[in-house]
Amino acid sequence: MTVREALKHKAKDVLRTLGACGAGELSHSRQMEAQTKQNLQERRKARSLVKTVINVAHKFLVLLVRWLSRSIYGEHGKRMPPITNLILMESATSLAAKIRTRKLTSVEVTQAFIDRCKEINPLLNSVVDQRFEEALKDAERADKQVASGTMTVEQLEREKPFLGVPISTKDCIRVKDLLHTSGIWNRRNIRGEKDARAMELMRQAGAIPFALTNVSECCMWWESVNTIHGRSRNPYDTNRIVGGSSGGEGCLQGAAGSPFGLGSDIGGSIRMPAFFNGVFGHKPSKFVVSNDGQYPVALSEEQNSFLGIGPMCRYATDLKPMLRIISDENASKLRLDEPVDLKQVKFFYQINDGGAHLVSPVDIDIRDAMEKVMGHFRTTVKAEVKKVYLDKMRKSAPIWFANMKTPSKVGFDAQLVNLEGKVNPWLELAKWPLRMSNHTLIGILTALTERAGVQYGTEQYQHCVQLKQQLLAEFSEMLGENGVFIYPTHPTVAPYHNEPLIRALNFSYTAIINVLGLPATAVPLGLGREGLPVGLQVVGGVNQDRLCLAVACELERAFGGWVAPEVKA
Repeated sequence: MTVREALKHKAKDVLRTLGACGAGELSHSRQMEAQTKQNLQERRKARSLVKTVINVAHKFLVLLVRWLSRSIYGEHGKRMPPITNLILMESATSLAAKIRTRKLTSVEVTQAFIDRCKEINPLLNSVVDQRFEEALKDAERADKQVASGTMTVEQLEREKPFLGVPISTKDCIRVKDLLHTSGIWNRRNIRGEKDARAMELMRQAGAIPFALTNVSECCMWWESVNTIHGRSRNPYDTNRIVGGSSGGEGCLQGAAGSPFGLGSDIGGSIRMPAFFNGVFGHKPSKFVVSNDGQYPVALSEEQNSFLGIGPMCRYATDLKPMLRIISDENASKLRLDEPVDLKQVKFFYQINDGGAHLVSPVDIDIRDAMEKVMGHFRTTVKAEVKKVYLDKMRKSAPIWFANMKTPSKVGFDAQLVNLEGKVNPWLELAKWPLRMSNHTLIGILTALTERAGVQYGTEQYQHCVQLKQQLLAEFSEMLGENGVFIYPTHPTVAPYHNEPLIRALNFSYTAIINVLGLPATAVPLGLGREGLPVGLQVVGGVNQDRLCLAVACELERAFGGWVAPEVKA
């Protein structure tokens, strides 16, 4: 063998050795990859098993608490006073028309609602402060303005569309000289120095503030109870909740104690109370209505996009004129006067969230109501209707919680004391059973658990932000400029008092819409088998509020809208 041949032979041996090593490394790499996949699958199976066990245990707990609640409270709450004054049955728009045409006086109207508040409040505890005497003086001035003839009926309709009509609002939207506590003990003596911008605009339109309504502590829970004013009770069954945080407002509207009012919504705080109390409530598109004068304030621009002040009322016809007024210079963005042909609107609907972790299944009454509504749009309106499934809706709660986080990292433990330091939640939890704490149990538990969740800027946070952006893109593509999405406002009718503690994540049906910045209208659809209101929410694209309102008006016409609470012996 020559030297050249020997070298070639040696090179082949080296190449064979290297190839064997490479193949071995590749095989080892594949084995490692397969092992990693197997481990991942095993972890997923373990997590899935844990979730299944937790879900089963949670369902058992829900059934147990429901049984205990029925045992404690009984089948139905106390008797509601009947509605005897027909003025109380009118819409705010109708009352305004009758006042400016002198068929009714503002004093008559205002006195009727004051009397109703005094009649129902001992039972419902919805009104926490009032300016009844001042409101009657304002009503006298409104009547004098009408009688003076200095403005024609047409001018009054255009410039003072709600002249002489009493209006209520929740105790977190500032009203001059009334309490402005937001259900926070440290704010129990604070009063409004001036009106919030939305209320200021309603006053300019002639409305007369007369009552302030109850909220949840710090406006961050979906039952309206706090240690300053106590608990509000549902007019359809006083054993049930009114929702939150605009719960007292929804309650007062449902009981015919106010012709219309203002609520605010960062996770469903207009729509849930509207749903539980059988009235209409609209959360406007992001950045349309000023949040000036509301407390707590948003801690970031992102939070501010979730938060919105909007109208609450018994009649859909009041939604558009109210929204036009409070949206002020932004009203042109909404094109509220542009006619809506429902035959040209595309309807998309989803019956539930797809089975989110620890969220209740949707009640059969709500599912039936939704199917009837979609049948109406298919057959009567002759519109395009499509059932959809948006898988990311299952992640509604995690998406909301993560996107609510802010760079400031101001915690609920600071919010509970009006940002005047922080509470020690463990100490408050120890004091609570002894009735020595100034905070509700849910407020304390929220402060305890908050820091266990996703934190701002983490990988989990970024993942949830991406999910939000992806879901918003799906909605934008689906809805376009002529589509609406029909979705449950809440998975169940109004639960018993305190039940939300073990159904905490049910608010996710509304909260996800806040994260997306979309407009949504809660629409009542009568009463279900338990004699409690059922309904749904109509969601539109950004600044397509007029579509939501048009659909709400059509559903009111077709299904009746608000139903007065039944008077039970």
